[in-house]
Amino acid sequence: VQLVESGGGLVEPGGSLRLSCAASGFTFSTYSMSWVRQAPGKGLEWVSSINDHGTNTYYAGSAKGRFTISRDNAKNTLYLQMNVLKTEDTAVYYCATGIYYGGSRSIERSDFGSWGQGTQVTVSS
Repeated sequence: VQLVESGGGLVEPGGSLRLSCAASGFTFSTYSMSWVRQAPGKGLEWVSSINDHGTNTYYAGSAKGRFTISRDNAKNTLYLQMNVLKTEDTAVYYCATGIYYGGSRSIERSDFGSWGQGTQVTVSS
């Protein structure tokens, strides 16, 4: 299993970025997928999940209305469109196999299957 994130970078507050996660080594279309982030000095924070067909999506409150998760199973790629970015969105963003429906408890790496290496998103003026 290999997951490779890309699309991170430096953006000003209010700007947009689209993250991609290229998947290989497994049957991508049969796996639910998620985005998880980790801000400097903080724990893991679940951002969003999508089911295998892309028909159901789930968002953390911090992402709802600003972020959109999607996937292209023909291209084995997961996406996260991030709009109206805020300084508090600064983090390393990871894609991971598995799904999380939201909740108040802290998440752990073991809540998901395989992880990518992450891509840095920095929101700053």
